[in-house]
Amino acid sequence: MVAEVQNLRGEQDEIDRMKAIFTSQRESFYRHPWPAAVERIDHLQRLRPALTRYTDEIAHALKKDFGHRSEDETKLAELITCLEGIKYNARNVRDWMKPSRRKVGAIQFPGSAWVEYQPKGVVGIMVPWNYPIYLAIGPMLSALAAGNRVMLKMSEYTPHTAELLQSILGEIFEEDHVAVIRGEVETAQAFAALPFDHLLFTGSTQVGRHVMRAAAENLTPVTLELGGKSPVIIAPDFPMKDACERIGFGKGLNCGQTCVAPDYVLCQRDRVEEFVETWTAQVEQQYPTIRDNPDYTSIIDERQYERLRAVLQDARDKGARVIEINPANEDLSGTRKIPHTLVLDVTDDMRIAHEEIFGPLLMVETYNELDDAREYVNARPRPLALYYFDWNMERCNRVIKETHSGGVCLNDTIAQVGVDDLPFGGSGDSGMGHYHGPEGFQTFSKPKGVYYKGRFNAAKNALPPYGRRITDLIYRVLLK
Repeated sequence: MVAEVQNLRGEQDEIDRMKAIFTSQRESFYRHPWPAAVERIDHLQRLRPALTRYTDEIAHALKKDFGHRSEDETKLAELITCLEGIKYNARNVRDWMKPSRRKVGAIQFPGSAWVEYQPKGVVGIMVPWNYPIYLAIGPMLSALAAGNRVMLKMSEYTPHTAELLQSILGEIFEEDHVAVIRGEVETAQAFAALPFDHLLFTGSTQVGRHVMRAAAENLTPVTLELGGKSPVIIAPDFPMKDACERIGFGKGLNCGQTCVAPDYVLCQRDRVEEFVETWTAQVEQQYPTIRDNPDYTSIIDERQYERLRAVLQDARDKGARVIEINPANEDLSGTRKIPHTLVLDVTDDMRIAHEEIFGPLLMVETYNELDDAREYVNARPRPLALYYFDWNMERCNRVIKETHSGGVCLNDTIAQVGVDDLPFGGSGDSGMGHYHGPEGFQTFSKPKGVYYKGRFNAAKNALPPYGRRITDLIYRVLLK
């Protein structure tokens, strides 16, 4: 009981701290509402030496949070991506900030018009547990490039990483510029209810709905980066070995705990056994052992571990064919490690058919014709990513144009997320809005339209009292 009271008190202390920081950031923004390009570049570039200096500590913190997290995956998926993002944003922010010239109509002539990209103010970013460094720093780069203050709410499931990131950012930014908020669910709820000038949430579709409701009370604009069941379609004549090799990276990374991880494969019916054999060989090559393999990441916590086991058991109980790939036949009890597992003969009443997997399970569906595969995808909620394997560009273009998803990756998986110049964001159940690229800068900016009228005022001829002659003249000019 005493511990519970102390936790509640600590939670309230963090909420009070968060509200004080929000007020401080808003006041700081109004004192300096439009940082120059040189300042923004400095803010971005401060991050680079800090991240490189703390590489080992970040990898260690993530390993503690996950139970085991591959250090190479941390460097590849969290740190290298952040460092590339810093370079990209710093290199492009001057061009993004330039006013955009616009044309004026006959009524406004002679005058000029342009758009200024104004910083919004205080931006809130709600960070998930699966990539807590990249999914904190990534959107923060766009927000800082746009000239904003930033508050990061870290996940309660990665407390060691949150504490470390708070320390790192505290060394290079004042809290009235960039601040890290920790805390549990109550703090997250209070964070979403703050009157931010923009709020970005990355996480599940279910929680995203709650965040959007909370933001609506303040009319806060939101960007939702959700997930869903991202499909892989393998064309009938695509080399299976190449497909499995490229799917292997996207599904193996972070043990499938990635919002854009391949969720299910659509394979031509008469090639299913070829896929099963090739995929099994690919997984065995990547992970010849599991239990003590430093490259094999654990499931984040017991709740997610039991959820995946329950989804798998539900499929077994309802008649699915389940193929577990455990090359050394190891006992994995006590590790929170689950082998990569294929699930075939799936029926619509199984949980795996509808729930985002977010782990090392891979559902396999079949099609007879490619049109069947496209119809299968279109009959379901729009995914965050769609992967299509085909060397035929005509068929690739059909998939691009005749399916809906947050993004498309041709002949690879997950690689699209690392392209800094591409917008990243969902559609429908997989989210709304974008960051990365110029679209990220625009997300966190207010495009303010400006019209300038010079000394000559042609509109004075249209002032009342109206005469038929001037009205007819205006109509004739406009109708040309």
